[in-house]
Amino acid sequence: MDIGHVLDQLAVAGVFTGFGLVLFALAFILVSKFAPFDVKKELTEDDNVAVGVMMAGIFVGIAIVIAAAIH
Repeated sequence: MDIGHVLDQLAVAGVFTGFGLVLFALAFILVSKFAPFDVKKELTEDDNVAVGVMMAGIFVGIAIVIAAAIH
């Protein structure tokens, strides 16, 4: 196994990791902006499970798209 190939694959993984984190942050910001309620308050103070499930669904959907892009 060539070390150059391993480093190339690590670089690609780093790029997709950064891309994924940016997409997750952007999704959270957009949901927070357009939701008719305060998402952060519902998650932290009110322990609203439904909002957590909604956010998890959004994040899983984004993760599936990123995984398809990597593959």
